[in-house]
Amino acid sequence: MQTKLLGRSTGTTVVGIKQSELRKIELTLPPIGEQRAIAHILGTLDDKIELNRRRNQTLEAMARALFQDWFVDFGPVRTKMEGREPYLPADLWQLFTDRLDDEGKPEGWSERPLDEIADFLNGLALQKFPATDPDDSLPVIKIAELRNGVSAKSDRASREVPAKYIIKDGDFLFSWSGSLLAKFWTEGEGALNQHLFKVTSESYPIWFVSHWVHHHLEEFQAIAASKATTMGHIQRGHLKAAMTLCPPENVLERLGVVMAPLVEQSIHNELESRGLAQLRDTLLPKLISGELRIADAEKFLEKSL
Repeated sequence: MQTKLLGRSTGTTVVGIKQSELRKIELTLPPIGEQRAIAHILGTLDDKIELNRRRNQTLEAMARALFQDWFVDFGPVRTKMEGREPYLPADLWQLFTDRLDDEGKPEGWSERPLDEIADFLNGLALQKFPATDPDDSLPVIKIAELRNGVSAKSDRASREVPAKYIIKDGDFLFSWSGSLLAKFWTEGEGALNQHLFKVTSESYPIWFVSHWVHHHLEEFQAIAASKATTMGHIQRGHLKAAMTLCPPENVLERLGVVMAPLVEQSIHNELESRGLAQLRDTLLPKLISGELRIADAEKFLEKSL
C-alpha cells in the first residue's frame, strides 16, 4: 500500500496525497467472516499482552510496598519495639532485629552512599562508532529508547562498541539527564549512549540496588529540574549524597528470596509481551494476504499461549 500511496502523492518538500486520489486506491480484503476471525486471533495476543501489563503493575506495587516497609520505614522492627503481633511468616520475622540503634536504623544495619553499593557506567558518544553494516549493527539506546523502546528511527552503532557498553535484556538502566527515569531493559541488544547509566553491582543484588535508585528518583528529578536550562541533569556527587540502608549479608540474602522473584517475573512478563507483539505484527499481513490460513494460525497460538 505504501507504493500505491507514494505513486499518487504530490509535492517536493512536503509530500502529500489528495483525498480524490486516496479514494481511487482499492484494498484487497478477505470476507468479513475471515476479518472477524483474524481480529479474534490478534485480539487474543493483545489480551495476553494487556494481562501481562496488569500483572506487572501488581508485581511492582507489591515489591515497592515491601521495600518501603522493610528498608525505609522499618515496619517489622517498630512493630517488635511496640510489642505488637507479627505480620510476616516466622522465618522472615526473625530476620529483623527488635530495636533501632542510636542513629535510628535497625541494629546491625549499615548506611552507605548509593554509589558505593553499585557501579554507574556512563554511556559513550556513539557517533564515534558509526554502523557500517545496518544488518550487523546495534540500536543506540538513548533516553527516547529507554522511554519508548527501539524503533525504526533509532540510530545504529557498530558492533565494535566495547563489550561493557552493550546492553542486554535484564540490564538496569538509569538516565541521569532530561526527565530522569530508571527501568530494567527488555528490548534486546543495544549500545549504551551517553546520558544513561548501566547500573551493576558486585556486592548487592540488582533488585536491591534498583529499588534504592527508584527510592531516590523523585529527589534526583527535582535536582535536575532545578538545574534545567536546556536539559537538567544530576552529577555523580548526587549519587554519593543519596544514602542507602543495608542489612547484613545473610539477612539480605534471605529477604531476596521474596523480593528477587517479583523483579524476575516482571522482566519475564515484559519479554513475553515483546515476543507476542512481534508475533502479532508478523501474523497480521500473512493472515490478511491469505499466505497463512486461520486454522493454522489458531493451532499455532494454542501451542504458543
